[in-house]
Amino acid sequence: MLDTAPEARFDYITKKVKKYFDVSYVLVTIIDKERQWFKSCQGIELSETSRDISFCGHAINYNNIFYVPNALADERFFDNPLVLNEPYVRFYAGVPLIIFGEYAIGTLCLIDDQPRVLSDADLDMLQEFANMVIFEIEQREVERAKHP
Repeated sequence: MLDTAPEARFDYITKKVKKYFDVSYVLVTIIDKERQWFKSCQGIELSETSRDISFCGHAINYNNIFYVPNALADERFFDNPLVLNEPYVRFYAGVPLIIFGEYAIGTLCLIDDQPRVLSDADLDMLQEFANMVIFEIEQREVERAKHP
């Protein structure tokens, strides 16, 4: 999926997520060894960032939602270039996209320039949106396998 064109199926979901959570940015990222690439993004014009400064590079290593309510107050991120400079990340929540039950390939993430706290219901809804993205990725891969 790296470096492929945007697809309406992913953009539809990220638009809904952005509206539901009212955050500055929503991304579907695909992560490789050195970078995170944006398959779908709302609110930002970038297409990728280096993995070594990405929040998603951390999130992909978890089985559940990776959640940072205030990046300035988090010792892992307070001096991160994405926190100190544009886009001034203050809040991050990312769900690893684990396809076919075993391959963590990226994240669905929420980013905002203000600290935020999510309720349990919000966290459940974020997971549901991530499940939709996972379903679409798996469908895409099955379709590709049938019609190479």
